[in-house]
Amino acid sequence: MDKQAERDFTEFVTQRTGALFRMAYALTGNQHAAEDLLQNALAKAALRWRGIRGEAEPYVRRIMYHDAVSHWRWRRRHRETSTAAPPDRRLEDRSGDVDLRLALRDALLRLPPRQRAVLVLRYLDDLSEQQVADMLGCSTGTVGSQASRALANLRRSVGPTLLSAAAPHTAPEVSR
Repeated sequence: MDKQAERDFTEFVTQRTGALFRMAYALTGNQHAAEDLLQNALAKAALRWRGIRGEAEPYVRRIMYHDAVSHWRWRRRHRETSTAAPPDRRLEDRSGDVDLRLALRDALLRLPPRQRAVLVLRYLDDLSEQQVADMLGCSTGTVGSQASRALANLRRSVGPTLLSAAAPHTAPEVSR
């Protein structure tokens, strides 16, 4: 990488790391995994920087999405075996916004990878259905149906009251 390309890449990383990290965190649900996901995506982007300068952010987002899906698939194949009795769980204090956030995070983590990715891209990154479809390589109808199913799953998991309390200005209405 020449000096100018290195400066451009450094500037991109400095300006866009916050937004890219938010997406990585939403995809992984874990700060350390999000940091690793973002770092790997930026390393891959650095190797191809000359060819992607104008489209760097969508390129990095696609890398993160594909790497996250690969990780989910790997984890699904390499799960731990069940035990006869479930482990004891501690009861949490269910007060305040922290509990709501944790409930939403847990519900999001239970969503299938594609549904979670659609919600992250549509409502966290505020992308249009067409932009999400282009990024995920599917039709806009698939994006809409995946978003609808994901929101219905969240409402079942968390309850419609908690979901609307979490983000009344961003949670779209889904009639069913």
